[in-house]
Amino acid sequence: MKILFLHRNFPGQFKFLARALAKDPANEVCFVTNNTATKTTAKINKIIYKLKRDVPKDCHKYLRFYEEAIIHGQSAAEILIQMKKQGYKPDIIYGHTWGCTLFVKDIFPDVPLICYFEWFYNAEGADVGFDGKNVDVDMRAKLRCKNSHLLLDLVSCDYGISPTEWQKSQFPQLFRNKIEVLHDGIDTDICIPNEDVKFKFNDKVFTRRDEILTYATRGMEEYRGFPEFMKAVEKLQKTRPYLQVIIGGEDRVCYGRHLINDTFKQKMLRELDLDLSRIHFVGDLSYPEYIKLLQVSRCHVYLTYPFVLSWSLLEAMSAGCCIVASDTAPVKEVIQDSCNGILTDFYNIDLLAQKINSILEEPEKYSNIRMLARKTIKNNYDKNILVKKHIEILQKFIHK
Repeated sequence: MKILFLHRNFPGQFKFLARALAKDPANEVCFVTNNTATKTTAKINKIIYKLKRDVPKDCHKYLRFYEEAIIHGQSAAEILIQMKKQGYKPDIIYGHTWGCTLFVKDIFPDVPLICYFEWFYNAEGADVGFDGKNVDVDMRAKLRCKNSHLLLDLVSCDYGISPTEWQKSQFPQLFRNKIEVLHDGIDTDICIPNEDVKFKFNDKVFTRRDEILTYATRGMEEYRGFPEFMKAVEKLQKTRPYLQVIIGGEDRVCYGRHLINDTFKQKMLRELDLDLSRIHFVGDLSYPEYIKLLQVSRCHVYLTYPFVLSWSLLEAMSAGCCIVASDTAPVKEVIQDSCNGILTDFYNIDLLAQKINSILEEPEKYSNIRMLARKTIKNNYDKNILVKKHIEILQKFIHK
């Protein structure tokens, strides 16, 4: 199989699939990306495209996201044109719909194109407006235009993949029969429980014997419930003198609104009465250290708007964490309350603190929940199972 991957941020959701394909000497794996930082193996031919230009400052605000996607699409297309002139033609193309797939069919019209569809914005029923704020016509118009590049990909692709039923459901009904639900997978051989784990930070060493509450996210933002988590920590610290809170991630916003001249971390530290000696902001961890953070946890919190599902939730479940999560889609697609995790209202701080407290107080009562959390991921999200399904889809389209 000669396969071409396209993704702005190599390897993204294609990490396990690309590696698995590259291990087979019968395959030729090429990856076109804008990411220069992440290293690859010699068996994956990584080709970098450089952006032609930035989005102009005077670009219409409705079109900024669309123009950015087009710039990525144009820049990736120039690389593909060069490759084609040199005699390259893949058997199949699999790309993430973030711009770089836009003009693939104009270059390789007879090559099957599979697109990874992650999110389609809607003005009602999902993340936008979840905070109770009015979604005015201006925002609706902006969202309509923000989906423009996705509509082009939905028309041009031969098939689509979306990681969860919830994320697929956000796409227009007209195109859903073109999209299959298939998650990219979790490495359940690495994300495992470890009762003997030691997590070290600065001069402190944490073990499973400690009373540890964990939270891990790429950015400390409203979309992932960081303010609500910190408010719950404020309450818990007043009654649990031995509680240690470990927070992984960076002081930035990946999704949702930004504060003007402020961050949500700084805002919470300024507004809340917190004992900072018992709160440890460990930053952006290496993957092995991140797994240790999950393994040392007595209670792990995952909160999210009704939006894309984080790998971190599934990794925490695979590591055997007892999770308190928001009762929002798509979390409810994975967690059954009081079975393989604990669900709570996103905005009810008292209830969140109460449920965390119960786990911290009597962790042995929740051992079965930990076990079933891992079982859920092993049975439904194990990369070894899902990669095979991805390959089956690729082979089906190659041999059509």
